[in-house]
Amino acid sequence: MIYPDFLKAGDKVGVPAPSDGANCPEKVARLKNAKKKFEDLGFEVEFSKNIFNSEKSRSADARTRGEELNEMFSRSDIDYIICAAGGEFLVECLPFVDFELLAKNPKFVQGFSDPTGLLFPITTKYDIATFYGMNFGEYGMEDWQKNLFDSLEIMKGNLLAQNSSEKYASTHAEYITGLESYPLDSETVWKTLDEKPAKFSGRLIGGCMDILAELAGTKYDGMNEFNEKYKEDGVVLYFDNCELSFEETIRVLWKFNELGYFKYASGVIFGRFGCEFPSDDYEDVRACLKDSVLNNLNIPVVFDADVSHKAPSLLLMNGALAEIEVTAGKGSIKQL
Repeated sequence: MIYPDFLKAGDKVGVPAPSDGANCPEKVARLKNAKKKFEDLGFEVEFSKNIFNSEKSRSADARTRGEELNEMFSRSDIDYIICAAGGEFLVECLPFVDFELLAKNPKFVQGFSDPTGLLFPITTKYDIATFYGMNFGEYGMEDWQKNLFDSLEIMKGNLLAQNSSEKYASTHAEYITGLESYPLDSETVWKTLDEKPAKFSGRLIGGCMDILAELAGTKYDGMNEFNEKYKEDGVVLYFDNCELSFEETIRVLWKFNELGYFKYASGVIFGRFGCEFPSDDYEDVRACLKDSVLNNLNIPVVFDADVSHKAPSLLLMNGALAEIEVTAGKGSIKQL
C-alpha cells in the first residue's frame, strides 16, 4: 500500500469539486469559512475554479470536472486534496480522470459520500491510500466537533484511535448562516449483529454504499485485486448507506458477495443508515442484515457506527490496517 505524504504545516490543500459545488449563500459561506479555518492553522488552500457553481448537483460538465482533478494531481505545489462536497454524479467524470497521473505523483485524496467514486478506484486499483469521512465543506462549521479535530490529527499522520461518539445527529443541520454544527440529539450505540462483543482487524476499504453499488463490477472496481493482495491481513469492509432501502441493501450485499467482496473479510462495519424504510418484512436494520448474505459468513458485523450521513463520522483510511473493537455499545477504530 502506498501511503502519500501526510499533511504538514505550510502545505497547500487543493479543493476540487468533482461532484457538486456550492452556489447558495449558506454553502458558499461554509466553504469560505473552511478555507479560513485551514489557513489559520497554517495551511494554504486553493479552490478549483468551478467550486462555486452548482447545476443539477454538478459543479461543471463531466470532462471539466475530470480535468480539474488532473490539474491538481499534476501540480507539485498541491500536497493534499479534499473534495469540496458530495452530490450525485461524480461517476460521470471518471472516464476523464487520469489515474496514472496520480499514480506517478501520489498524494492523499479525501472525500465523503459521492466522492467514494474517486476514492475506491484509487485505492483498489492503484494501491494508494485515500481518506473517507469529510468533504472540505464539513470543516466550515464555526465550532468544530471532536471528530473534526481528530480527523485533522489523522490527516497529519497522528493515527490516534477514534472512539464512538456520545451523541449523533438524527437530522441534518438546517443552514441559516451556513456555519452551523451538528444538531446532536440522539445517543450513539454501536451494535453487533450477533449481539456479542466484537474484536477484529484487517485492511479497511469501503465508502458510500450507494456509490459502491454503482461501481461494483465495472472497470473502476479493483476489489478482487485488493482482496488477493491483502488476504493475509484480512479485509474490513465498511459501508455508509445513504439512501438504500432495506430491500435494496439486501440485494446489493448479495451482489457484492457474488463479486467476491467478502472472500477474505474479517469483519464488516455499517454506519447508521441515512434513511430507514420499515416494511412488513423488515422493521429495522438488524432484521435487514440478518436476512442478508452476511448472516451466513460467520464474521463480525457491526452497525450503527460513526461512519454515516447522520453525523458525526470518523475519518477512515482506505488501505490502512485497522483494529476494531465493540463492546457494551461503545466502539473504537485504530488505524495502523
